[in-house]
Amino acid sequence: MTFSQSSQSSLSYIEEVTFGNTPAGDFTPLPFSTHSLDGTKEVVEGTDIRGDRQNHVERHGNKQTAGDIVADLRGGAYDALFESAMFSTWDDTPALNDELIVGSTQKSFTFEDAANDIGQYTLYTGSIVNSIAVSIAPNQMVTTTFGIIGKDFSNSAVGKTIGAYTETEPFDSYSGTISIGDSGGPLTANGTIMSVDFTLDNGLTPAFVVGSDSAPQINNAKAAVTGTISAYFEDALFIDRFIDELESGLIVTVSDPAATSTYGFEFPRIKVNSATHSVDGGPRMVSMDFKALYDSTEGTTLKITRPASD
Repeated sequence: MTFSQSSQSSLSYIEEVTFGNTPAGDFTPLPFSTHSLDGTKEVVEGTDIRGDRQNHVERHGNKQTAGDIVADLRGGAYDALFESAMFSTWDDTPALNDELIVGSTQKSFTFEDAANDIGQYTLYTGSIVNSIAVSIAPNQMVTTTFGIIGKDFSNSAVGKTIGAYTETEPFDSYSGTISIGDSGGPLTANGTIMSVDFTLDNGLTPAFVVGSDSAPQINNAKAAVTGTISAYFEDALFIDRFIDELESGLIVTVSDPAATSTYGFEFPRIKVNSATHSVDGGPRMVSMDFKALYDSTEGTTLKITRPASD
């Protein structure tokens, strides 16, 4: 008897041409720390009362897939997932870096969750990245969580063919910079920030219809980009931005230790909506919540950059 072990599991994906349909071809391996992808079904009960106080009818209803993929961010491994989250594709026309901005075109995948030690493989079709959450703090890798919403799921004893994996080093908090300034003006690197967390949420929901137990499409809402900055209380820089309702620009760059790959997360126009600086016995900190707004010059609330692919 063999019980499946997490250490012998793997995750891979293939981009779908048609939503919900798995195309032919090799899957791409996806490095991850943990994942909670799973399929669910609603339960539909009969409502008849028959005098015996008992339920006589139950059926399975609408089904969907959902879950989080948590990973140490690294160059190249998650570029397709970022495209899905941003509803856009990488623009390789700039001279120095490729750029990705918020768009309106959905990209879906089929994911395969492989329990390799027991030969069981679960497919999650029509999977779209609903959200990305990035956490940057001392003494940790740059952690990224991809929230997935999908159409359907199935299980098989035969796995997909997986392509070769190119090993790259994960990003850490020591190999990057954080710059802030007035929106539309020059940004200055800041050495007091202890952590930055930010999230993009697409508000995806399955569009269920009569005649099908799985959704023929996934509905989306506005892309909401929010974040939190924690900094040592050195001066009034962040507090004044909150009090004066001063729109700011923010750029966060991360890279691997050898700087072979550097990614930038640029928020060209943010509004600081809080700046708490309480006293708790240790160093005083300023904690700020911010929301990213559309910038007409950049044409986006969030821009992601990577090294030029050409």
